[in-house]
Amino acid sequence: MSIGCHAEIYEGAEEFDDRPPRRGLILCRNDDTSGGIEAVAGKLSRLGIWLPIIGTAYEPDPGAVVRAMKQGALGFLGLPLRRAQLRETLETVWEEALRSGAEHQRTVDAKLRLSTLTGREREVLDLLAEGSSNKGIARELGISPRTVEIHRANMMQKLGASHAADAVRCRIEAMMAGPGMPGPRISAA
Repeated sequence: MSIGCHAEIYEGAEEFDDRPPRRGLILCRNDDTSGGIEAVAGKLSRLGIWLPIIGTAYEPDPGAVVRAMKQGALGFLGLPLRRAQLRETLETVWEEALRSGAEHQRTVDAKLRLSTLTGREREVLDLLAEGSSNKGIARELGISPRTVEIHRANMMQKLGASHAADAVRCRIEAMMAGPGMPGPRISAA
């Protein structure tokens, strides 16, 4: 089927792992044997990449479509693909990606930075986000204020934060699912 788009086809998960895409959008068959959308979105996230994903499946059920959306799909198509539905979904998803791609990338970047924190550094950040002082954090965690200062300094450095508000902002961005994101674009075969 030709609709005027360039496509890179991957033989399987190993090839995708060896050379993941860095731009464009992904059309991903959502099945349990390969891990589907969850595996693809997870791999990209670990690499600090966000790309729009369109899921596909034979006879997609509503539950599978909802799970795909929660895992990162911006659209969903039934198989076999029909030219008009594919073109329309590609255009819609691409427009959405252009509008919200930077926000999605900030979320991925923030999650990647937070993943570098130790458990204790994450606890310090969580309590800092609740408005606790260093002394309050020390009491809550049963450690000295000086130890809190060390964990806080390490956490700030790893997050690239120059002050506490930057660190808390990073935490919030990592937790965001993308406010204002529309529901998935769904087309049945």
